[in-house]
Amino acid sequence: MRVLDIDLDFFLADCCPLAAPGERPALSGHEPWEPERVRAFLEGQCHLSAARPKPGAIFETHDGTLAYWLKRIEEGSLTAPFWVTHVDAHSDLGIGRPGPGYVLNTVLTLKPDLRLDIGRYYRQRQLDEANYLLFALALRLISELDNVRNPRSRPDIPRELLMDGQSDLIRLSSFPQQLMQGVNGPEPLVPFHVYDDYTRFEAQGEYDFVTVAISPRYAPREADALLDVLKAYIRQE
Repeated sequence: MRVLDIDLDFFLADCCPLAAPGERPALSGHEPWEPERVRAFLEGQCHLSAARPKPGAIFETHDGTLAYWLKRIEEGSLTAPFWVTHVDAHSDLGIGRPGPGYVLNTVLTLKPDLRLDIGRYYRQRQLDEANYLLFALALRLISELDNVRNPRSRPDIPRELLMDGQSDLIRLSSFPQQLMQGVNGPEPLVPFHVYDDYTRFEAQGEYDFVTVAISPRYAPREADALLDVLKAYIRQE
């Protein structure tokens, strides 16, 4: 199965610096794309159709996607592991604080079924919108991962996630994880495709679900107007 996971900040002229809580970035230099350019990307490269909208949801912050995936898995409409196309100005793989350390050294020591309790990660203030995709990998939800980036995206993919320094393979690993490998088995090898030039991306199959994050601290208020464009391709659940 395949899911398309979009962040509104992909559709900006440049990446925004993180705004203070409750505030939005300034518009100048971060103007949103024209609606027709967004439609051209969704239809021409992601192969979506407004005539046949996909089931999905829109969230304020991107970590809502992880809870949505788990709910769909629980109800049986989504089967893990699945292919994720992550269209975002950021990798959401945990660069910066709190970093990948908690996932690599703590989450990976848990039995795979115990990892699914994401409430504990929120209570410990470890899971957020900047690292939820790293948690999804640790929960073994992802079989293959695309990262389609804004043309002005800054480098933010933690090198320690890449297998033997290869930029196209992810295998989460740490010394504590290796100690528990006899119980948990090896972590999956996940092919990783990074598209710094988004024009070179084209979906290789039809998507089963589409999710969108507004990410208000990463996009000016004016970008919200593009939600009406995106909603045409999503049958919200």
